[in-house]
Amino acid sequence: MIDYFCDMDITQNLNRLGLTLPEISTPGGNYVSVNVRGAMAFVAIQFPIVNGTYYYQGRLGDTISTEDGYKAMQLSALNVIAQVEKKLGFDKVLGLNHIDAYYQAGTNWDDGPVVVNGASDLFVNVLGEKGTHTRAIFGVDKLPRNFCAGLTASFALKG
Repeated sequence: MIDYFCDMDITQNLNRLGLTLPEISTPGGNYVSVNVRGAMAFVAIQFPIVNGTYYYQGRLGDTISTEDGYKAMQLSALNVIAQVEKKLGFDKVLGLNHIDAYYQAGTNWDDGPVVVNGASDLFVNVLGEKGTHTRAIFGVDKLPRNFCAGLTASFALKG
């Protein structure tokens, strides 16, 4: 269910939803977690990690249910928000532009859009109208650390 909390700020929305931003993770290679180019911010892939603990490892439809896949995408989206808040501050953000969602699944599983709604719903519930976005969904053979889901995002910034 999507509720717009437009009259509240992001911290209030998180509190109202019972969510806490996790500690941000550090890149696992030679890249930065948030890269700003002009009026755009790009967030490197985020996974379902909370304060260094890995969650939702396995294949959707095999060892991970669609419901848990939804939660994995939610958690990945929460990590995107944490990165943006820590690296930029949401006062500098006009809105979310686009997400690329990645998942690894078993052969006969085909509920990618349902799982990715975990991220889309979270962005809209936390960011209100600023959280509306376009998206692309990619089923992949393998994700790092056997995560079932991962997410990248781009944001428009104030001038």
